[in-house]
Amino acid sequence: MAKRQRKSIKKEKETNWQERVIQIRRVSKVVKGGKKLSFRAIVVVGNESGQVGVGVGKASDVIGAVRKGVADGKKQLIDISLTKASSISHVSTGASGGAKVMMRPAAPGTGVIAGGAVRTVLELAGVKNILAKQLGSNNPLNNARAAINALESVRSFTEVAQERGLPVEHLYT
Repeated sequence: MAKRQRKSIKKEKETNWQERVIQIRRVSKVVKGGKKLSFRAIVVVGNESGQVGVGVGKASDVIGAVRKGVADGKKQLIDISLTKASSISHVSTGASGGAKVMMRPAAPGTGVIAGGAVRTVLELAGVKNILAKQLGSNNPLNNARAAINALESVRSFTEVAQERGLPVEHLYT
């Protein structure tokens, strides 16, 4: 009976993950017999409470590609520290390939002001109030990875205080 309870708890933990497909692209590889067609899916996986990941999957059918993308996204998960206003604590920039993403914290009630893949990453991360801008490339994969890079570099006040060896109250003065 204990095993059944553990399995049901594990299933509950797995089901709170949300996944959104950013892009499905048909790609081809030239082989000796002609062209081999397959599908590439870019998927964002998140639990809307501070964990998010971007995955890429390739398969001969769309469903298989999405499934592989979800599995890859769960391997690439990062943890984000959010403020009480469901925002980030400071301005952050991230880059991947030719894409750059700039993020700024916003006041409560602002919402997610971002476009394309960056918006999807932020929504699944659980960020509710933020301003973000894509700079450079508009490639969805690079923009999603740049958004992850920017969110990874965000540090909370407690982390900075611990690094400096100070109490949190001294950071504000």
